[in-house]
Amino acid sequence: MLTINTIRENRDFVIERLKIKNFKDLSVIDTIIELDNNRRTAQKSADDAQAEMNILSKEIGRLFQTGKTAEANQAKDRTSVLKENIKEYNQKYEEVSTKLNQLLVQVPNLPHASVPVGKTPEDNVLVRGNDIKVNLPEGALPHWDLGTKYDFLDFDLGTKLTGAGFPVFKGKGAKLQRALINFFLDENEKAGYREILPPLMVNEDSGFGTGQLPDKEGQMYHCQIDNFYLIPTAEVPVTNIYRDVILDASELPCKNTAYTPCFRREAGSYGKDVRGLNRVHQFDKVEIVQIAHPDHSYAALEEMVNHVEGIVKKLELPYRIIKLCGGDMSFTSALTYDFEVYAAAQGRWLEVSSVSNFESYQANRLKLRFKEKGDKKTTLAHTLNGSSLALPRIVAALLENNQTPEGIRVPEILQSFTGFSMIN
Repeated sequence: MLTINTIRENRDFVIERLKIKNFKDLSVIDTIIELDNNRRTAQKSADDAQAEMNILSKEIGRLFQTGKTAEANQAKDRTSVLKENIKEYNQKYEEVSTKLNQLLVQVPNLPHASVPVGKTPEDNVLVRGNDIKVNLPEGALPHWDLGTKYDFLDFDLGTKLTGAGFPVFKGKGAKLQRALINFFLDENEKAGYREILPPLMVNEDSGFGTGQLPDKEGQMYHCQIDNFYLIPTAEVPVTNIYRDVILDASELPCKNTAYTPCFRREAGSYGKDVRGLNRVHQFDKVEIVQIAHPDHSYAALEEMVNHVEGIVKKLELPYRIIKLCGGDMSFTSALTYDFEVYAAAQGRWLEVSSVSNFESYQANRLKLRFKEKGDKKTTLAHTLNGSSLALPRIVAALLENNQTPEGIRVPEILQSFTGFSMIN
């Protein structure tokens, strides 16, 4: 979340940037400042009363020692009043602080200066891409029909076992999934990312730390008895490794990668645009996460974008990179690039990765800081993450774009991982 000092010291700038993100309740900024003023007043009143009481406590002993009993008793009465006042001031401080924090978490991150103005995906900006032409055979099929034809992907069985949005991969389909996971992890490790195998459930503090709570609570699967949440992405547990941690500046950047299944309720997702693997409730994804020095976080973002682009190129997929406009960005992001690949049989672009810089927004929630050498002062770090990559739509595009009359060709880069070159 934004720090209170950022809001106090840059009120007009904060409001201007929030407009870019189409945040409607701008009056909350002045309410936050007013509550912070009230909190500071309560804190000062409590401190002043405590200081007076400390002086009186020393004076009472001296008065008794010098036989000035009446004056000593009068001072004692005053300390009793001060104790009650301090109790009231502290209570007021806690009440105001609670209201203040409830409002602070409702304010999204400020968009970076380069974020395009806009409200919908149509306002996003194309950064670059390639122009691979896909030549489909006559009678080409979408991936859901290919799965049935070659018996490697079963949506009906998933519905039987669990419900809609939980596909079952079989045989070469399952091996293709495993091959992609291993390929992505290997590529990330070569780029300096340390592999993590985190839990698939997190507690409330972890959900809050990366901004899933309270903003996306309805989109997460909740285990109510234990109050755990199934992770929507490995970003949540991996970034929370650094919650309540003070790093040395020499440790930055911290680069981690993780493969996990991911779980998203995706409430309200229906229709042809979410058919097959285009939108599912459980899916596999490999994530990259960086904890970076604020001076270098945008260089780190470009590095991550280039890294993901290199992986997509090796898969021989038509792709494009999109810079998201203010209205299409996530609550926590300062700048996001989306990767889309073209699924030829559907004739649709499918999002397969988002690479984002959150600046200090998550770090403030996480209390994630670092110290420069020889400096006692701590500074909020910057956090970044990206899909590297999400499997369902990558698989959809690979299957559709590589179908031939003889079967589905496996991209050359994956053949050493799958052990086969065709699905037929």
